[in-house]
Amino acid sequence: MLHSVVQWLVDAVSTLGYTGIVVLMTIESSFIPFPSELVMPPAGYLAAQGRMDPVLAVLAGTFGSILGALFNYWFAIRVGEPFLRRYGKYFLVSAEHLDRAEGFFARHGEISTFIGRLVPVVRQLISIPAGMARVPLGRFVVFTALGAGIWSGILVYIGWFVGRHEATLVEGVVKAYSTRAFLYLLPVLILIVVGYVVWHRRRRPAA
Repeated sequence: MLHSVVQWLVDAVSTLGYTGIVVLMTIESSFIPFPSELVMPPAGYLAAQGRMDPVLAVLAGTFGSILGALFNYWFAIRVGEPFLRRYGKYFLVSAEHLDRAEGFFARHGEISTFIGRLVPVVRQLISIPAGMARVPLGRFVVFTALGAGIWSGILVYIGWFVGRHEATLVEGVVKAYSTRAFLYLLPVLILIVVGYVVWHRRRRPAA
């Protein structure tokens, strides 16, 4: 059963091609729960077979992620913030809480967007507070693209690695390697955050 599902995913990505990757990653990047681990590793597996270009697959995944993030960004501005301003008190979210969150993202929205795109679960939702805080659109797109591109590249590589060493793409293997990849990334992300904090504190007196 598992083999059939995995093979179906590979066949589906092969049939849909790069346009399908864009569409599926757009869905994944919005608030609809659809894991990128179901899209990008099959593309890497197909690349290992010479049926897809890995660079184009990563670019397609990144582009789709940007489109989905922009939808969340727009949704937060048009719907999310007005709704929470009006009804947030019923969800224990006060106007003061919103002001603090927006203030934080106004100051640190770019680095938060970049880091958030590399953290499971958070990557789908990070665009909403960024939109509510009106993070400059150009910077939002750039840092979203950086984070999404790195994550798409990691997943494509995992699929390629499995495709080179296994007869079929096994879901458990993909999940294990994606978890390991995040654990390897974690120290790097911590260093980036620490470096950013140090840079921001040194920069503040001169501002």
